[in-house]
Amino acid sequence: MLDRREFLATTIAAGAALPALNSPVFSKSSFPVGKATIDIVSDGHLELPTSMVLGRVPEADRSAFLAANNLPDDVVRSALNLTLYRDGDRTVLFDVGSGPNFMPSAGKLGQALEAAGIVADDVTHVVFTHAHPDHIWGVLDDFDELMFANAQYLMSVPEWDYWFDPETVNKVPENRQSFAVGARRNMAAIEDKCSRFKAGEEILPGIAAVDTAGHTPGHTSFHLKQGSENAMVIGDVITNPLYSFSNPDWQMGTDSDPAQGVNTRKMLLDRMASEKMQIIGYHLPHPGTGYVERKGSAYAYAAS
Repeated sequence: MLDRREFLATTIAAGAALPALNSPVFSKSSFPVGKATIDIVSDGHLELPTSMVLGRVPEADRSAFLAANNLPDDVVRSALNLTLYRDGDRTVLFDVGSGPNFMPSAGKLGQALEAAGIVADDVTHVVFTHAHPDHIWGVLDDFDELMFANAQYLMSVPEWDYWFDPETVNKVPENRQSFAVGARRNMAAIEDKCSRFKAGEEILPGIAAVDTAGHTPGHTSFHLKQGSENAMVIGDVITNPLYSFSNPDWQMGTDSDPAQGVNTRKMLLDRMASEKMQIIGYHLPHPGTGYVERKGSAYAYAAS
C-alpha cells in the first residue's frame, strides 16, 4: 500500500501524463422517477494509482485483465457523477464532490450546477453515500464557507460515528489519514445541520436508505421510488464498468473492509440484475446510468 507521499506523487504524475476525460459537466439526458426528475452533474474525474485500487488483486490476474482490455497498468481513471433529484418541493443532491483541495481533475461541481441552471441556494437537501474525500470535501468552498448554506444534510449513523470519532485518524493506514482529517473537518462544519439515519429508513419521501457497507463502515445506497418507477444511487459499491461486473469477487484496495465489500457488491449486482433496476454509479463512465445484466456466473454493465 502506498504511503501518502507516494500516493500524491503518483497521482500528480498520472495527471500530467494523461489527457482529461472529455465528459460534459452536466448530463442533459435527464430521466424521470415518477414525478421526480433525475439529472447527473459531474465533479470532474479521479486519477488514482492502480496499486492503490487493485493492489489486493493477484498481480498476474490484474496484469492479464488490464492488458486484455487495453487499460493502463499504472493509473485508474474514473468519472465523478453526482445525482440531482428534484420533485418540486425538494432539490436533493447526493454527495457534494471533492471541493478545491483534493485533486486538480476534480472539484468541478460548481461549474456543473451552473450549467444545469442550479444555484447552490436551491439545494434543499444533501444526502451522503459516505465520507471519502471525493464525496464530502465539497462541503466547503474556496473561502471555507458552506457551499450549500440552505441545505439540510443527511448521513447514516455508522458513517457519521466512524469518521467523526477523533480516534479514527489513528486507526486508519497512513495514506488514509488525510481522508480522516478531511472528513471530520467538513463534518464539523455541518454538525448542527446534519440528521443521521439508519438503513432501511425512508429518509425523504420516495428515498430509502439501503445498507451497502464495506467500502466504508456506513456506506449507503439509495432507492429512489415513485409508483412503479425506481432507480438506485449506488455510490461506490460498483466503481468500474469492467472488472466490478466481470470480477465482483476481486477485493478492492479502496474498501475499508474488502471482504464485506465483495459480499455487498455481489448482493447489489444480483438484486439489480434480478429487478432490472436502473443504477446510477458515482464512478461509472459519465453519466453513470445503466443496468446490470447477468453474464454466466458474473455480470456485465449496459450503459443507458
